[in-house]
Order: sequence, then C-alpha cells, then structure tokens
Amino acid sequence: MRPPETTIAPRATAPLADSTRLGAVHLTVTDLDRSVAFYQDAIGLRLHRREDPVAAMGAGGEDLVVLVEEQTGRRAGRHAGLYHVALLSPTREALARALQRLAVTRTPIEGASDHGISEAIYLPDPDGNGIELAADRPRGVWPKLETLGRPNPLDLHGLLGAVGDAEPVRHADPGTTVGHVHLHVNDIAVARRFYEDTIGFDVMTAMPNAVFVSVGGYHHHLGFNTWRGAGVPAAPSTKTVAGLRHWTLVLDGAAQRDAVRERLDGAGVAVQERPDGLLVHDPAGIPLLLATERFGRRHDLTVSWTPARSA
Repeated sequence: MRPPETTIAPRATAPLADSTRLGAVHLTVTDLDRSVAFYQDAIGLRLHRREDPVAAMGAGGEDLVVLVEEQTGRRAGRHAGLYHVALLSPTREALARALQRLAVTRTPIEGASDHGISEAIYLPDPDGNGIELAADRPRGVWPKLETLGRPNPLDLHGLLGAVGDAEPVRHADPGTTVGHVHLHVNDIAVARRFYEDTIGFDVMTAMPNAVFVSVGGYHHHLGFNTWRGAGVPAAPSTKTVAGLRHWTLVLDGAAQRDAVRERLDGAGVAVQERPDGLLVHDPAGIPLLLATERFGRRHDLTVSWTPARSA
C-alpha cells in the first residue's frame, strides 16, 4: 500500500464468510521455459505439473501461480490489469529466506517496504508481471489502519539477520499462500460497488485513488487503484498481452456461491459456468474465478539446486 491521506471507510458486515480465501493466480507469459526457470530459481516455487503451454507452480501443496504461454503477447501498457500478486510467507524467517534466494540468484528488485502490518519486497517477473513477496507481522501488533502513512523503507540487512549464516534454501516455505491481489482499475467508485456490494468484500481502507478490501478483518485480500489514471482502457485480451488471465476467490461452499451468483445476476453481471467455478469480469474487464473447492495437487519433490540464474 502507498497511501497519502489514508481514511477508513465505515465498516459494514461482509456477506463473504471469514473462511473465504484466495486461490491460484493465472498469468500470461511469453516464454514458458524462461518463466518456469524464474519462478523456480528466484521465487523458489516447485513445478507441480507442466503440459505445454501451461505450467502450474506452488510451494508443494495447491497451485499458487499458473503460467500460460502466449508467445505473441506484448508487455502490459497503460490499461486496467494486474499491479501485483502477493506471495505471503508464513513467517518473517521464510521471507528472509526468500530475500536470500533473490540475492543468490542475483535477481533485481524494484523496491522493499515496511508497512507496519507487513514487510514486503517488490519485483517483476520476466514479462513485467508484478510480484510482492511479503510476511505479515502478528495481528496483535498491527498499527491501526487509520494511522498508516507512507511505508518506511524495509531494512533488508535486518531482515536477512533473521536467518543469520544459514545456507540458502532451494524452495519457498510450504506454508506460502497467495496473500492478496492488487489491481489497476479505471473507476474507483464502480469497482467498489462490484467488489463490495456484488462480490461481498468488506472495505478496510479507502482513499480517493485506492481501496483495500478483505474478509475476516484482514488488512486486505484485494487492493485496487487508479494509479495508471482514471478512465484508462479496460483490461485487454489475455491472449494479446502478458498479465493477469484471472485470479481466484475460493468461496465457503455452495451456499455462499449461490448467494454471490444471485447478487451477480441482480447486478446484470455475465457469468460463465466452468468446471472449476464461475468466471466473471469486473467493470474494468479483469477476470475473476469464483471457486468452491481447492484445485491443485500436492507434489513432494526432491531437487538439487543449481540456480539457472546465478552467475
């Protein structure tokens, strides 16, 4: 998050259950071999399965990132779409190991911030898709959201001190999850009506040009902003531009799915029924999959580490 002048919107009761969570994020990439190597070596994900042009990756449990190759795709421009996907480490030590992994593979980062509620490292994948590697502080020590100002620079050396002289670890911690997704949209008010009133998220922090929503009192499972400009074009076809194909919201069972479907129908939102869930598009054209089950298989892989990206 990067507020100026943060305010807290009035809290309403969220129609989504507290157990609602995020599932796999599907990304368009232009070179599958290159992207798989990056997510393995720099990010530490395991290759769960690959059936070209698709590769599913995670931390050994369910899929976290699914890569789909479109060789003719171009890099994202000034339009609605993905800002970043946050891969959440379960502990500060796990985030320190993620930073250690970036250092070993000599992977450049774009920034690193201490938000008070969390510590975060930002970098792009080879196609410019934004990634945040983060770890939350314990909820009991979170500052009040209304007191959050601009984030402080992250003390990278202090973070690395959490693992001391320990040798680098090949894989991301098995407890790694998709912590949140952050989107570029083209109209804040319209996006709020969709994500709060229709989908059912609870607003946590609202600014004139960015809003953060969640379930269960979390700081945010979803952020959306107009930092690319209000009124930018809608998200382009996933076959023409690298970026977000869809992100996944895992609902708490059929009853919640049916309730969300009723709100979608009432709002006139087109719904595509698929075997893995309900696919919808937000007002900025960004695809969202509403699922009710966990997808992805567990793979216990033992792989020696010779990073392809190290010098």
